[in-house]
Amino acid sequence: MQLDSRTMKKRRFFIRNIEAASHLEFFLVSAVAAILVIRGFLALTGYPQLGDDNLHIAHMLWGGLFMLISIIIMFTFLSKKAEDIAVVIGGIGFGTFVDEIGKFITQDNDYFYQPSIAIIYVVFILIVLTVRFILTRRYYSDIEYLMNAVHELEEVVLNNLDITAKKRILKYLKRSNPQDPLVLRLSEIVQSADTIPSPNTGLFTRLKNLLYLYYRHISLSKWFRPVIGGFFLFQLFVGSSYVVTLIAAEQRQELSFTEWAALSSSMLSALLVVWGVITIRRSRLKAYKIFERAILVSIFLTQVFVFYEEQFGALVGLTANLLIILALRFMIEREKESTV
Repeated sequence: MQLDSRTMKKRRFFIRNIEAASHLEFFLVSAVAAILVIRGFLALTGYPQLGDDNLHIAHMLWGGLFMLISIIIMFTFLSKKAEDIAVVIGGIGFGTFVDEIGKFITQDNDYFYQPSIAIIYVVFILIVLTVRFILTRRYYSDIEYLMNAVHELEEVVLNNLDITAKKRILKYLKRSNPQDPLVLRLSEIVQSADTIPSPNTGLFTRLKNLLYLYYRHISLSKWFRPVIGGFFLFQLFVGSSYVVTLIAAEQRQELSFTEWAALSSSMLSALLVVWGVITIRRSRLKAYKIFERAILVSIFLTQVFVFYEEQFGALVGLTANLLIILALRFMIEREKESTV
């Protein structure tokens, strides 16, 4: 069977993964964690070297090995679990690799080159902006929703169908082309499929299900909304205090541009947090999205200028913000599922 020219023009080789944002977060957390662990280990052990008088095996090479393992997993295995593992291993590898950037941009191979942490941060920001541009530059097409639904169906073969996956697949199929016979047939199959627990549930799946049940339980409590609001107000207080203390330590008569920028972005983040605290009484989902914006402002603006003043401490702050983003993503997904 030959394809006509019109059909050939419609062929696409790059279909976006709707779950890519979640993969990006795990990748970044793994990368930042690798940098913190490496630098902490080296500081505690007196910066040992692996090698002899003639050889020095830089940990950049270990980073390359981890990234190679990640690539091999990606093109060797099909399951989503293998994909998740590859993302984490790839993140660890990239963090281990980029940690030694100071050695490769200085004449004297200076690992402790002061701007290196700031350069690493900028690299992470560029990765995030690039992925977000790819994912948000236009709406998802019918074929992309269908391809993501088919991708989710791979897990049905391995683990049967749980209620969360069933809702997600039906949501993707609903947004696909309703005239497509494949969409209609897949919808019938998924609708009629029983949702039963997998007999071989892994540790990660059990933990995820436990977290889901725990979240569903505590989210019904009267104290849940005030605690969430209080947490973000406390997080705002700690972050703002850190910025003010850092600026006050300079003891300058006038604030520099970076100090004004750090204060201004910190105030913007504060306004968003207050808005989220007010909104959470009406809608948890909307409040979570506002809190997410506040954390993103902190990551993309405040932390950039803080990095200019104090690098390693800002990297710890970045790690905390990424972990909060992960928690918010989890809660946002749970809220969306409860409204389906």
